[in-house]
Amino acid sequence: MGLGKNLFSEILGLVFLHGLFIYTVLGKTHHYDFVFKAAPYTRLCKTKNITTINGQFPGPTIYARKGDTVIVDLHNHATENLTLHWHGVKQPRNPWSDGPEFITQCPVRPGGFFRYNIILSSEEGTLWWHAHSDWTRATVHGVIVIYPANGTRYPFPNPYKEVPIVIGEWWKSDVMEVLDEALQTGGDPNVSDAYTINGQPGDLFNCSKSGTFRMLVKKGKTYLLRLVNAAMNSEHFFSVANHNLTVVGMDGSYIKPITTNYVMITPGQTMDILIQANQPPSLYYMAAIPYSSGNLSFDNTTTTAILRYSGNYSQPSSPIFPTLPIFNDTRAATNFTKRLRSLADDDHPIFVPLTIDKHLILTVSVNTLSCPGNSCQGPNGSRLSASLNNISFQNPKIDILQAYYKGINGVFGKDFPDAPPLIFNFTADHFPLSLLTPKLATKVKVLEYNSTVELVYQGTNLVEGENHPLHLHGYSFYVVGTGFGNFDKDKDPLAYNLVDPPKLETVGIPRNGWVAIRFKASNPGVWFMHCHLERHLSWGMDTTFIVRNGRTPGARMLSPPPDMPSCY
Repeated sequence: MGLGKNLFSEILGLVFLHGLFIYTVLGKTHHYDFVFKAAPYTRLCKTKNITTINGQFPGPTIYARKGDTVIVDLHNHATENLTLHWHGVKQPRNPWSDGPEFITQCPVRPGGFFRYNIILSSEEGTLWWHAHSDWTRATVHGVIVIYPANGTRYPFPNPYKEVPIVIGEWWKSDVMEVLDEALQTGGDPNVSDAYTINGQPGDLFNCSKSGTFRMLVKKGKTYLLRLVNAAMNSEHFFSVANHNLTVVGMDGSYIKPITTNYVMITPGQTMDILIQANQPPSLYYMAAIPYSSGNLSFDNTTTTAILRYSGNYSQPSSPIFPTLPIFNDTRAATNFTKRLRSLADDDHPIFVPLTIDKHLILTVSVNTLSCPGNSCQGPNGSRLSASLNNISFQNPKIDILQAYYKGINGVFGKDFPDAPPLIFNFTADHFPLSLLTPKLATKVKVLEYNSTVELVYQGTNLVEGENHPLHLHGYSFYVVGTGFGNFDKDKDPLAYNLVDPPKLETVGIPRNGWVAIRFKASNPGVWFMHCHLERHLSWGMDTTFIVRNGRTPGARMLSPPPDMPSCY
């Protein structure tokens, strides 16, 4: 498959408009300059400065082919610290460019520079990049498009055109101030004022009418939507009125095609979706609404864009609106996700570990911490927290990768537990107060190179049961099982799908349920794992895997680049 006229025109447009974009069409190395700065932006009747890359929101799209290398030069011209993460890119042996702050690097300070070396391997399809410092990813994010390698093609007919669709979240106030206030008070952060599609809330908001994203289609043509959920704290149902969606890929891997009238996509996930322009010429809304399985507050608004057929016809006064599940329809969310299956054909084989060296069970919980005089704004005057296996992760002052590589003691502990410290009915309706408080620590899990791992995420109903999207850096994994209630180690594995489980890097743990994943620890390095709801990450729902080096040179971490940002 060639780049095609539409893609090449878009590339030329980026070169001409921004003057910072370098693309080697015939080579395997692609080079970008990303300039991080504050830029004026108008949304919802208010102009303010937001942090952006190259003045764009969403940021620039990165284009590459499977197996290519992408170089991004980051120039921090703003007043905030910054790191960038290439979400879903495995970065074989190269955690130095993975990006999470104080995990694999210290931040790029204002006025600083860092060159990210992004090594693509087995990924193919749609991924994305985003900031990984506090909540800066609210406006610092963009799409990664990975085409098939030369000499190969899509496992479906070439679409007429490809269109990125990025679901985001928008605050009228400064998003960093929202985070700071929540951390100071101990309460739940203020919810966003709107969701966005490609940077616009849509014409349900008067101030966004003129800028509402519009997708022009020709009747009879097939289009590929590259859908990204970049929202901070909300999962979403997404649909296009009167049009079926055929999902053919997720998280940089192909799946058996699923035809549906809606999808459920968590923050961090990406989807490749085919849509046929086969309806009577008119205007049709594409819309996203939140899916909220818990009881904490959330932004219950709808973001829209418009699919418009080309040609001369009488246009309606308002586009046709899609039918979507209601915001708390867990059955609809589950009915979609349980249909996911890897493509698993001769050209796209999968390798599910059948024997397991390391079994892990991780409880995924929202918790509380006591406040002097019960003065905080969490439940009963407490401070909200979160944990994995009852450990609320605390960021160190020196990044874990540097400490591990240089043998610096006292930065982290290696005794993250294989199982929860206390076994109880994790999905009960009521709990003793003693179960609500986690331990505060910086603990990691060490894995041997090439060991096979089964990890069971067990959701709990502590404080607030909720659907949690868990993301693992440096790896894709096979989702071999899921269910509601407490995981039964004797019965539930009997129903595992070991034939064609979906291969993902972000998976939703159902409220008061569990998910089992498997992967082979064949990528040495330091790799972050965390909930992709930002409030939960800020509260400590994360940990880190260290995968030891193997014995051969090709099974060892690469050496660090010379320009790693200083921690001081």
